[in-house]
Amino acid sequence: MSQRPPVAMDEVAPFAGDGLLGAPRGAAILEALAHRAVMLWFMLLAANLAFGLVKSALQFDAAALDTIALATIADMLSRFFTMAFFIFAAWLTLVRSPPVAKAPGLMPRLVALLAVTMLLALPFLPRLEPAPTWLLFLSAGLAFLGNALALIALNWLGRSFSVMSEARRLVTAGPYRCVRHPLYLTEEIAIIGIFLPYWSWQAALLFFAHLALQLLRLNNEERVLRQTFADYADYARRTARLIPGLW
Repeated sequence: MSQRPPVAMDEVAPFAGDGLLGAPRGAAILEALAHRAVMLWFMLLAANLAFGLVKSALQFDAAALDTIALATIADMLSRFFTMAFFIFAAWLTLVRSPPVAKAPGLMPRLVALLAVTMLLALPFLPRLEPAPTWLLFLSAGLAFLGNALALIALNWLGRSFSVMSEARRLVTAGPYRCVRHPLYLTEEIAIIGIFLPYWSWQAALLFFAHLALQLLRLNNEERVLRQTFADYADYARRTARLIPGLW
């Protein structure tokens, strides 16, 4: 569903970098560089996952279908869907429509970038050794479920996808009938699964810091959508923000 925003294009919030290179050309250059960097970031993540998948496939022993091997299969499926998510997100970053509004200032952009990149620290945390088999199954299952559902939400969002807090069009169909931010919800389901084999106080600290940034990012996005789309207030009244029936 597409809604015409009640703001003119010249009322779009200015980018904090306008004064660095001269507005509006400087802002346009910085925005273009940021978008290309995000696309490259998604593709690098996808390439890393593809390399890991090939390595796991070469090492996989199909004759040893015990519980650990089944958990490995689930983990490989999870990583495949994660890779597909990153490739799809990179493509949408390249072809998405121009924003009609965006959050003002530099802080919303820093919050979004930190939320996306801070999970790079996860592989450096201590991993549970040996991890219980049931935990491996739960981890792989949540990551698989979260990423599969995220792909569905991303497909409905289409060219309105954004990493930063921006407004393109108001999407209220598909999974957006259930919650206003299904992509955030499904991503967190996957991330919980990814975190489980690393669980420690360090991992818990990283996870809750990431969650706090995601909530800040969500609030920044909500503020832009409310100011841009006249129908958003009514949509928000009848649709949960993140958890159906609760919040």
